[in-house]
Amino acid sequence: MYAGASWNDVRRLVRTGKVQLRGATETDPAARVEPGDEIEVRMRAPRRDALPREALVYVDAEVVVADKPAGISTVPFDAKEQGTLDQQVRLALARREKRSGPPLGVVHRIDRPTSGLVVFARTLRAKRHLEQQFRAHSIHRRYLALCHGEVQSGTLNSRLVADRGDGLRGSTGNPRLGRLATTHVRALEPLAGATLVECRLETGRTHQIRIQLSETGHPLLGERVYVRGYAGPLLDAPRLMLHAAELGFVHPSRGKQLSFESALPGDMTGILESLRGRMPD
Repeated sequence: MYAGASWNDVRRLVRTGKVQLRGATETDPAARVEPGDEIEVRMRAPRRDALPREALVYVDAEVVVADKPAGISTVPFDAKEQGTLDQQVRLALARREKRSGPPLGVVHRIDRPTSGLVVFARTLRAKRHLEQQFRAHSIHRRYLALCHGEVQSGTLNSRLVADRGDGLRGSTGNPRLGRLATTHVRALEPLAGATLVECRLETGRTHQIRIQLSETGHPLLGERVYVRGYAGPLLDAPRLMLHAAELGFVHPSRGKQLSFESALPGDMTGILESLRGRMPD
């Protein structure tokens, strides 16, 4: 990365958010680098442990809704990982409220390369209430994604397993294995070689949207894991083109339905506009 740097030096630098990979901030020292990938070090870039004020979408005594930027984990993968969303939210709340509170209750996650809305619980009661809503599939979760090819609207149902036989998560035809995953897909706009789609989650399995769309022949732009067997040209994208755009749930104590929206981030908007501009007249 720079002359005389040890691996520990490089790892610390990457985790601060000062390294750009393929045009997007990368905070994972173990991130895969492909031949030809552009890497840039920006020493003046702000540390990724400083969450922008506007990223706290909603705060009260029981719940917090945050707008996660792409490139950071929702929670630490291990004890050494720093700058994760839950850590940043706690710091932001401490600055805002002039006091340090208890750890946040984690009730769901979105992938590191995915951007968008995440809810945390601030009390044990709120955590249990939100977890029950997730188990009952009553949480409203709407994602926006850019997918390869011409996607058709429909509902995707499959049973997901941790290893489909090639070391990757995927679907199985065995009704006694895996867990049922259901994603409602609606094609929103045809693009040059791609489609803008919305995905409404009925269940929330690990990598559910990524796996199911890839298995239908339409991997997400920026996908680098679930693309085995895809024969078409891969459109370039700086990261996984997936955004958690809407989140809705019943407040744990007030019983009121809360709904939140997050606009597409700049990197997705840029790719979207580029693909629109390449459409034939």
